[in-house]
Amino acid sequence: MKTIRQDVIGKNTLRLVDTGKGIVGLLISGGKQLDRIDGTDAAEVWAQLRAAVGKASDAYFGFDGARARFLQFFPDGFRSPAFEGDERGSYGERGYKLRAKAKLDEAAPLDHALTGTGYGEAVLAAYRATNLLSPFEKTRLDPVLRGPDADGFIQAAAAFAMGDVAPALDRMERILAKHDNAKWTVVTYLPFLWRPEEHMFLKPMVTQDFAERVGHPFVHDYSPALDPEVYASLLDLMAVTKAELAYLQPRDNIDLQSFVWTVGEYKEDEVASI
Repeated sequence: MKTIRQDVIGKNTLRLVDTGKGIVGLLISGGKQLDRIDGTDAAEVWAQLRAAVGKASDAYFGFDGARARFLQFFPDGFRSPAFEGDERGSYGERGYKLRAKAKLDEAAPLDHALTGTGYGEAVLAAYRATNLLSPFEKTRLDPVLRGPDADGFIQAAAAFAMGDVAPALDRMERILAKHDNAKWTVVTYLPFLWRPEEHMFLKPMVTQDFAERVGHPFVHDYSPALDPEVYASLLDLMAVTKAELAYLQPRDNIDLQSFVWTVGEYKEDEVASI
């Protein structure tokens, strides 16, 4: 027997062993074996082992628990009137985000923003149109979008939306670091609104909490550094979530982002008011 791979995630040790007859994955915590996975393909066993880490968490309730919690607040799922809400955002989850998207699409269309200039004020208004960013993050965007870096930042965000993720992240990080605002919330917001069928808005704490509850590796993959691998893990989390919610027919990542937020942030005493 030979250990061919080992990693530590939180309090858990993941060990991949070649027995000579096959591959064994071991999940160990506190000196105790929590899980064993047998297979023939090392990469596949390792992936299953990483997934098993999430299920070992005390916070785990799986997608069944996540769905049940969401439906507690919105019994008709994504088509619940209370979920659709209104464009002012006085209640609900979807309506005000669609309104922000419509304003961005009109004032700074993606194909124009990719190479165009002079969209700083329009994009700043789009950031202010929702409560997805904190007031501090919005305030720190003022000098970015009203200064000499505005065009460069917006063009990089548009390139991100078009799929050129790694170089776009690098460019946005260099610009935002000058203003202590190189945050996942800031860099994912515009791509999310421009192309919600492809991109996801990342609110770190609630998304990590959700990932832990459903047993997805994103909870351990996350880093505040603007690393493309972190974003790839986020998109994988959303792909798995979309598949698990297929019967509820989520329309795009606006629905999925709202699902994550509801599962993590809504309180039981809000049910009566919805």
